[in-house]
Amino acid sequence: MRRPRFLPDNFMLILLAMLLLASVLPVRGVYAGYATTVTNLAIALLFFLHGAKLSLQAIVKGMGHWRLHSLVFACTFLLFPLLTYALKPVLLPLLGPELFRGMLYLSALPSTVQSSIAFTSIARGNIPAAICSAATSSLMGIFITPLLVLLMLGQSAQSLPFGDAVLKIMLQLLLPFVLGQLARRWIGAWVDRNKAWLKHVDQTSIYLVVYTAFSSAVVEGLWSQLPLQQILALAVACCVLLALVLGTTWWLGRRLGFDLPDRITILFCGSKKSLATGVPMAQVLFVGGAMGTLLLPIMLFHQIQLLVCAVLSKRFADRPEEPRD
Repeated sequence: MRRPRFLPDNFMLILLAMLLLASVLPVRGVYAGYATTVTNLAIALLFFLHGAKLSLQAIVKGMGHWRLHSLVFACTFLLFPLLTYALKPVLLPLLGPELFRGMLYLSALPSTVQSSIAFTSIARGNIPAAICSAATSSLMGIFITPLLVLLMLGQSAQSLPFGDAVLKIMLQLLLPFVLGQLARRWIGAWVDRNKAWLKHVDQTSIYLVVYTAFSSAVVEGLWSQLPLQQILALAVACCVLLALVLGTTWWLGRRLGFDLPDRITILFCGSKKSLATGVPMAQVLFVGGAMGTLLLPIMLFHQIQLLVCAVLSKRFADRPEEPRD
């Protein structure tokens, strides 16, 4: 039987299972330390594989479209934080300070790679530009996201100066990525042939981070502090934020004179936030802090953006073929 369209995909179902497992059987005490070590190693492997999978040729192919890339980066790293701050008078009393911190963290994250390119391809947008924008956004997020987090969250992010935070990101995330790029000449072909099962390595690292993060939050009393109405309010907040970003990116694309394939690329690349980057980066930036409530917004936003963009990409795909000269 085919899966009903309203059901989440397997990735989200397993994430929900991790939440349930952490709620019922959280890792505690000395075992929490072991789990953190294993999780850090899995994160390093994740970024190593990202480096090994990323083709420089694909980036170079779409790099010339600087106006499009500038707009995508502006939407990802400026529009999201500005809209979240503009909604603060509503979101802060509605969600509470902890979930609002999670919304701020969500707004600082880079764009997704796989889903941005996939939806652009389905919708018949500018695929080379999407590859370049999405990949570069993910890479630049290693530097930009810590800066935005420290600017927006301040000492609640971590009592680290910016230089130390960036150094930590470089050692735990960027260094494995660079090593993966260097190793691509030897393992690139093998990685390309085995993408189908290597994606499970990526996903497993995210499962580990989610499980350890929510275990810590459950031990600290997460669910006793987070009523159902707050979770529902968070879902509404994510929907509103996504709707505002989608509307603004589409309006900007038309206002600035981009053609339809470019506007489609801007829409799908500029409106996404990466769960795959956000979860492991939180593990680095928020050491010693409660990450359960911090990660809830990005987990929920991730699923909502996939569902909405799947519908939008199908509508673009069904448009009549444009006449060729």
